[in-house]
Amino acid sequence: MNIDTFWDVIESARSAAAEAGKPFDEVLVGQLATRPPREILEYAERFDELHGALYRWDVWAAAYLIGGGCSDDSFMDFRAGVMALGREWYQRVAADPDSLAAHPVVRQSANAGDSSEVLFYEDVNYASARAFEQMTGDVDAFYAAWHDFRGTEARSEDTVDMGEDFDFDDSDEMRRRLPCLSPLFLGRG
Repeated sequence: MNIDTFWDVIESARSAAAEAGKPFDEVLVGQLATRPPREILEYAERFDELHGALYRWDVWAAAYLIGGGCSDDSFMDFRAGVMALGREWYQRVAADPDSLAAHPVVRQSANAGDSSEVLFYEDVNYASARAFEQMTGDVDAFYAAWHDFRGTEARSEDTVDMGEDFDFDDSDEMRRRLPCLSPLFLGRG
């Protein structure tokens, strides 16, 4: 699946979810489940690639500010949430995580003082597996198909260049690196 097709899948699910008033992840799973198994695997492969590209300290720092802290598991969910925003926001965040300060949902949650769930979208991480389960009725069908599709090749985010590490609890450093997000989230109760 090429990058344009991947983003078409995301945008189609976003539009359909908004029209139906349903959760994005449920609509995404439903739409993926109508595709041939190989396309679902290709979607998963592209998802992993784009998800991995956000595995950087500066993006993690943005998640840390927005979430009032951010574990490694939560960071997985945050990256999935960024992807669920669609191609335009994904590209903006990939270029400059501080740009999230302009996103209406982020601003609204900062104003409300409760952002613990903003952009942390765990279920998006498992859309491919859930689509396979919906198609086959077998919870493990995706993982067997994924193993056959990818072979035994192991990928690890540990080998990714995450950029320069820095202390997320250093307010001055966070203000320097994320000058737009910091005023929204630093110093709140």
